[in-house]
Amino acid sequence: MATIDELTALLKEGAQSWNAWRQTNPGRLELVQADLEGLDLYGARFENVGLGGVNLRGTQLQCAQAPDSWFVEADLSSADCRGMNFRGANLYKAKLVGANLRDASFHEADLRHADLSGADLTGANLQYARLVGTKLCGTKLSECRVYGVSAWDIDCDGTTEQSNLIITKYEQSTITVDNLKVAQFIYLILNNGEIRDVISTITSKAVLILGRFQPEDRKRALEGVRDRLRVHGYVPIVFDFTPSPNRDLTETVQVLANMARFVVADITDARSTPQELSHVVPNLPSVPIVPIRLACEAAYATFEHWTRFPWVLPEYVYKDNEELVANVEAKLIAAAEARLCK
Repeated sequence: MATIDELTALLKEGAQSWNAWRQTNPGRLELVQADLEGLDLYGARFENVGLGGVNLRGTQLQCAQAPDSWFVEADLSSADCRGMNFRGANLYKAKLVGANLRDASFHEADLRHADLSGADLTGANLQYARLVGTKLCGTKLSECRVYGVSAWDIDCDGTTEQSNLIITKYEQSTITVDNLKVAQFIYLILNNGEIRDVISTITSKAVLILGRFQPEDRKRALEGVRDRLRVHGYVPIVFDFTPSPNRDLTETVQVLANMARFVVADITDARSTPQELSHVVPNLPSVPIVPIRLACEAAYATFEHWTRFPWVLPEYVYKDNEELVANVEAKLIAAAEARLCK
């Protein structure tokens, strides 16, 4: 069996040499406490390799493969791990301070007591990962998939960026929230009738946003509304409808609307919104509906029916995305809050 010094020397030759050698030497290897700091290991394959306590500070590990590997107490601070596969890996007490982990996969990974302070996890897959006592101060968590995540006693602060965390499976309609601790709770609400009955009686700061997220221009408009709502202290819940055999659209929309202080419904070139509103408007008279529409587009034919309900507010018609975003407070929030005060 090759020694750690021999394996280190091979890695210093680069990922291509290492991967070629591994094809003919696929057995279990140990690189415990090896010093690999600053090496270029783009695309290196570390399957079935013990990397406990290894020094990978500042190492280039983009697209590297390390499923089910052992990184206990390893140091990956400031490493570039974009697109790296940590699926099922054990990163107990590992240091990933300031690491670039964009689009990395931590599916079923063990991140207990790991230090991810200042790391960038934008787009990372955290499904079924274990985050217990994990340090996330200054960490960027944006557009991460967190379905099934176990998050207990995580260490966050005001510098932790959390936005658009996807709490549903790949094949389900996309539902996002802005807080990792809340993610498990929201999914539990959606799938537990007794909890829903209790939560539906509580007035919250949640705002449900319904609309069409294609093409890109429609998506930007609704994302602009979402961002402005955050600025004013609301908690936007974005429901991006996609057909799913595993989830009943009616139930999902009704549950989310029940939790909302008000609903913003984009009826511009509406596709799924008419169906969604048909399950919300008649059943929730206490929830104001704020319809918005791009001026160059006509409202869908049957929308006029809903205008007869007093909790469906007058349409806010805007000429472009910039005008919409600039008037979120004056036209959307103000109208909804005025209705709630009646």
